[in-house]
Amino acid sequence: MAVKIRLRRMGAKKNPFYRVVVADSRYPRDGRFIEEIGTYDPTKDPAAVNIDGEKAKKWISNGAQPTDTVKALLKKNGVL
Repeated sequence: MAVKIRLRRMGAKKNPFYRVVVADSRYPRDGRFIEEIGTYDPTKDPAAVNIDGEKAKKWISNGAQPTDTVKALLKKNGVL
């Protein structure tokens, strides 16, 4: 099972809001997930990022691969 840390799109049309989730890579973008570890709101200025660093580190140490966007958000939050 290839586990990824990725964004799950929520919110309305032209008003995106994302949840940072841990999911199996075979599931669809907005489909089933294992655990929610944070949120990302790009509509605010500056963008609001809330990620549970302990959960993110735990999943990365267990082998989960963050996507490029999530990796940038984790670096910005100081988790990586």
